[in-house]
Amino acid sequence: MKRIVILISDRGSNMQAIVSSCAAEGWPARVVAVIANRPDAAGLAFAAAQGIATDIVDHRHFTAREAFDAALAAAIDAHRPDLVVLAGFMRILGTEFVRRYEGRMLNVHPSLLPAFPGLFTHRRAIEAGCKLAGATVHFVTATLDHGPIVAQAAVPVLPDDDEQTLADRVLAREHLIYPLAVRWFVEGRLRVASGIVAHTGGHSQLL
Repeated sequence: MKRIVILISDRGSNMQAIVSSCAAEGWPARVVAVIANRPDAAGLAFAAAQGIATDIVDHRHFTAREAFDAALAAAIDAHRPDLVVLAGFMRILGTEFVRRYEGRMLNVHPSLLPAFPGLFTHRRAIEAGCKLAGATVHFVTATLDHGPIVAQAAVPVLPDDDEQTLADRVLAREHLIYPLAVRWFVEGRLRVASGIVAHTGGHSQLL
């Protein structure tokens, strides 16, 4: 039984999708903890209501990133995770932290990486005249919003889209591909070679 720890900063809608899918689909895994960097993160209440352990490592209590990273790693390691999942976790993590969980930490980004890493992805996609936007689940590396791509989902950019309408449509796809990618990981269905992720059963990684 694989053990999953999820990191959030706010409501954690992707965390909720993962928790719900894990329970409904009977994965060989369980979410053992949800950890937030903000005490007012709304997703903590959802996790607690599911009987999941919760913890807070408030980044505002640390003057150096390294100290925050060390405290966060200690909180994570207390739950002995096989996989760490970033679900709207709005902190940049240091190189040593990322290396600690190399190959067992996933993130979702609201663009079709490598396009538009960083912030304001939907605005940038609209301003660039993109006809497709989407979301990417990837293994986390020390380079922000980079790393081997596990799955992607595309949505059309409509002529009357604004940032919010596009963001809403992309988020709905995130709620599908992120649980799927996590399930593939815990089932041992992913193989990484030369920075490329393949599904061992040949499942399409584009949704």
